[in-house]
Amino acid sequence: MPTRSRAIASGTGYEPRRAAVRLGCLTAAATLLAGAWTVAAAAEPERARIYRCDVDGKKVTRDRPIAECSNRVQYLLNADGSVNRAIPPSMTVEERERKEQADLLEEQRQVQLKQLVRADRSLMLLYPNEAAHKKARDNALDEFRTSVRGLEASIALLVTERKKLLDEAEFYPKGLPAKLKASIEANEATLKAKRDLVEKQQSEVVRITNNFEVELARLRKLWAGAQPGSLGPLPGTQQAVATSATAPAAITAQTPDSATKTTVK
Repeated sequence: MPTRSRAIASGTGYEPRRAAVRLGCLTAAATLLAGAWTVAAAAEPERARIYRCDVDGKKVTRDRPIAECSNRVQYLLNADGSVNRAIPPSMTVEERERKEQADLLEEQRQVQLKQLVRADRSLMLLYPNEAAHKKARDNALDEFRTSVRGLEASIALLVTERKKLLDEAEFYPKGLPAKLKASIEANEATLKAKRDLVEKQQSEVVRITNNFEVELARLRKLWAGAQPGSLGPLPGTQQAVATSATAPAAITAQTPDSATKTTVK
């Protein structure tokens, strides 16, 4: 018998086809079963909700929120009667307004706290130790100190010039020449302007020194382990003003232990 005829007779040539047919039947059956489960799940009715509360000392249950209990706690029950969760009473208009205001203040407080944390961390990053802070303060004050020294030297020259002008004026008891009078007046005006500028520069030196003293007091606490954001805003900053405007909900400012005034040396 030829080889092809022997294969057909033994059935070995049809094994792949039979396996494919069996796989197709199994896939079709699985698809039908999944579809049946989906239909059954869609057809299953939603479980009824049960609400319970006490009305005049009696337990009342309904399938919807109980209107008589809108001003008290209601309980949503599971199918077995156990409590699923508590439903708080409905708020009045005034209560809702108060809650919204409290939520707003809390939100502002959280925003301010995050800003304080960032500011403190930035301060510690900028000044990792007291030596770095002192160097920054000296650099900030050097410009003003140099300016004041220059102004004071200029004032000394103006005072010397004024003395000469006044000495010359003694030769004119009946009246000063116009040029001499104008020179004296110009000297007086310039001298006053220079002295006013020195006073302003001195005030700026005091302001800068105080700011660095406030920063240093805060940094010493942070270096010692205080949590960033826990010390309140730095006094004198815009954030301190904004915080005081939203008190009492916002974080209140704390004054450092000391803030001394110094003069130019």
